[in-house]
Amino acid sequence: MEQFAQIGGAVAILAAFIALQVGAVEATSWSYLLLNVLGAAVLAVVAAVDRDWGFLLLETVWTAVSAWSLIRKVQERRTARTRSP
Repeated sequence: MEQFAQIGGAVAILAAFIALQVGAVEATSWSYLLLNVLGAAVLAVVAAVDRDWGFLLLETVWTAVSAWSLIRKVQERRTARTRSP
């Protein structure tokens, strides 16, 4: 089961990266950020369970940065709604 989680997390991150590289998404798009958050979070959990500290550090930071970008995007959307006539 753990292998499926690892593959799923990796596929999510790789799909986001490939989509970005071919110009299908932008780095600030919902789909790109969500794929990164979900993929990295899954891989962080797997790394924690396996006590793979370097991998845990990488995936935790990846998750945090992606989540921060999502939070900023939500805040910008709310601000834009309150400014609309």
